[in-house]
Amino acid sequence: VNKVMATLNYLWKNRAKFPIGSNQFIRAWAKRIVSLPELLRKNRRRRVLIRKGALISKTAEIGEIEIGGPKKFFKVGSFSFIGKVNISLHHELHIGNNVCINDGVEILTASHDVEDPLWQHVKARVTIEDYVWIGTGALILPGVTLGHGCVIGARAVIAKSVAPGQIVVGNPGKPVSKKRSKNLNYNPCEFLVPNRAWLVG
Repeated sequence: VNKVMATLNYLWKNRAKFPIGSNQFIRAWAKRIVSLPELLRKNRRRRVLIRKGALISKTAEIGEIEIGGPKKFFKVGSFSFIGKVNISLHHELHIGNNVCINDGVEILTASHDVEDPLWQHVKARVTIEDYVWIGTGALILPGVTLGHGCVIGARAVIAKSVAPGQIVVGNPGKPVSKKRSKNLNYNPCEFLVPNRAWLVG
């Protein structure tokens, strides 16, 4: 199993165990069998990206992402979830641990200088620190750092770096008065249905 895919190995080692033949055992294994094709697809996507130069943790969850540019610029930490996301890799994109990036998000690492008469390409690294949550349809622009535990609201457009714990909404993105807890301790991947089939049953 370990040679085939790392995540299934993790789920196998950490699976919820029930008495053989019990109702819980039967329900859990029914869910696991149904979820297996999706797990295989996610792990296939990870392996393809890694072969092309990406650095992705064995416990990261990779959804149906579209990535343009050199995959060597793509780095994802442990227990991070990336949904159906569009990424432009002209520069480095570093995603930390326990990050959740929802469907429809776009992340750009390059744009054009509107003040330049030659309209030259401008490239800049994007850094997404641990426990960041990016809501559905948000747009992250080049050069941005999203600080530890910050939240980017759905459809927000982020052109400037966001402080740790800050909650930012709107276009252009602006912080709200409320802040997130400093003591975050969760694994967004555990909330995914296929994983819960193994970890919870």
